[in-house]
Amino acid sequence: MKLKTNTSLIIIIAAAVLLEVISAVQYYYTRSLLADELENRAESELTTKAVIVKNALNMSETSLRGHLWDVKRNLSHPDSVFGAVECVLRTHPKLVGCGIAFIPYYYPEKGRLFEPYAYRENDEVKTMQVAGDNHDYTKSGFYKQAILADSPIWTDPYIDDIFRIPMVSYTVPIQNENKETIAVFALDIPISILGDTLNYRHIYPSSYDILLTANGEFIAGPSEEFVHREDVEMVIKIINDSTITKTVSKSGRSRIATFYDSEDHAKGYVFFAYFKGEPGWQIAVVCYDDEVYGKLRTMRLNIGLLMLAGLLILSLIVLYFARSNLRLQTAKLAKERIDSELRIATNIQKEMLPEQSPQTKRDDIDIFGSLAPAREVGGDLFDYFIRDEKLFFCIGDVSGKGVPSAMVMAVIHSLFRMASAHENNPARMMQTINGTSCEGNELNMFVTLFIGVLDLPTGHLRYCNAGHDAPVIVGREALPIKANIPLGLFDDFIFEMQETKLEDGTMLFLYTDGLTEAKNSQRKQFERNRVMTVLRDSADLSPEQLLKKMTSEVHAFVGDAEQSDDLTMLAIRYTPKQEETVFSETLTLKNDIRQVSLLSNFVKEVLGRLDIEAKQAKEIRLAVEEAVVNVI
Repeated sequence: MKLKTNTSLIIIIAAAVLLEVISAVQYYYTRSLLADELENRAESELTTKAVIVKNALNMSETSLRGHLWDVKRNLSHPDSVFGAVECVLRTHPKLVGCGIAFIPYYYPEKGRLFEPYAYRENDEVKTMQVAGDNHDYTKSGFYKQAILADSPIWTDPYIDDIFRIPMVSYTVPIQNENKETIAVFALDIPISILGDTLNYRHIYPSSYDILLTANGEFIAGPSEEFVHREDVEMVIKIINDSTITKTVSKSGRSRIATFYDSEDHAKGYVFFAYFKGEPGWQIAVVCYDDEVYGKLRTMRLNIGLLMLAGLLILSLIVLYFARSNLRLQTAKLAKERIDSELRIATNIQKEMLPEQSPQTKRDDIDIFGSLAPAREVGGDLFDYFIRDEKLFFCIGDVSGKGVPSAMVMAVIHSLFRMASAHENNPARMMQTINGTSCEGNELNMFVTLFIGVLDLPTGHLRYCNAGHDAPVIVGREALPIKANIPLGLFDDFIFEMQETKLEDGTMLFLYTDGLTEAKNSQRKQFERNRVMTVLRDSADLSPEQLLKKMTSEVHAFVGDAEQSDDLTMLAIRYTPKQEETVFSETLTLKNDIRQVSLLSNFVKEVLGRLDIEAKQAKEIRLAVEEAVVNVI
């Protein structure tokens, strides 16, 4: 007993050590994966924010270039320049203002300085001449940089003389016909907009983004309500300090620096990279160690506690497993039996569906149906067959899902076949099926059903509805129906028959509510308006093509969401024989009858010449006539 106890103790200790080793290895590799994930997410953040900022800047550049011709066209009329800058500002809502600063004395009548400027005030665009003693633009950075560069540039951030807010400007020198710079066209973007663009979302709750010039000067970043200015300045200092060790990311697209927050010594990481092309600004994203690996550490602690608890109940688990194994095998066998029976039920249900046969492959009718159950078996049904030059068809939906609905569906399918075997009135068929459905319906299951009888030579359609969705004439509106009530509710209800005439080429589309109520991952339904949209564009398709197109549209809408209800559709196109064909067949039939008559007379004459009794001669003549008719 003692030996067994020692062995069990050794096994438990060995299991504990093994679990701890597994936990440590798992923690190491998970941390490595999280580090790679952090790098990938940070670089994705840098790329995304850089693209967003560049797009905002490119919109400004494009707007300016697009109006440059208008400015040059109005240079001969200085007062017309006000309208040009106002037009630029109206077409670009993110600009705080735009103006054109002319070289001194370009317009002698305007004095030394002339700068038509458009700005926003209370959502209104106004213009004014802003140059003067309080605003000598020749001393401003945007003017000097543009004149010195002699090409379009983005300025470094500066405090505007007019609005007294930080901003950056996109400046383009305007030249005359002699290639001499006569003015500087500038668009002003407030830095606050760039800051909002950078920090409208974060990869981690405490992460933030910073935008810097190529020289490392601050352009935009998070609000001081979110991050202290001292922390931002510390990060900028780390980026600009060449003595601090920085590593290159695995992709080579960014650089990484590690730091410790000055306030609570929290470990953080800075990922930063330069913009491609102009302006050559830098963008950085800051992440903190606790947010990246905090959940992993908590998970490891919890796993450790769970392992201790697991070791304490290990012996109970072994005992329980031995007892449960038998129950599991029993349950497995039962499940396999149920799965097998469901597969058989699925095959039976599929075999109940009508198939194309020589009887239904005709020139005057094209019919195609599909049924996709939400589970192994479903409660939808459709059926059709041709009898006495009439197409009998139906479509229905049993309340509920699964095996009970499938059993009711099978009963309704059989009842339809029996009711339509010798009856042409769909209302009387519905009355018969309803009476049987109400008998013994203790579960109060009901069925919506639509029955139609189409006379193929005339196109005369008689139909009866029992609470089902109205069929649609493709390319038009829904078939007018009286709703009536579903089957299985009241055995004394009187169903009404309706009639209509189908024109040549008409296609009838029938469906169950699994089509309109198909839901996507946001729980939004496909709805009838989408069905009608598909049908309006499908008048020239065959029934099979229509159902495939509708199914494709439903799948595209639903996506990966689980199918919530059975989906059944049936399409019928009626194309009656043309009058010329009927006339030709009539002539052929008359000719065949005439030939039979001639052959019958010939046989009668031959038999009269033979020495055969009258009774035998008559039997031979009738047999020949029947054989000839069958051949024809």
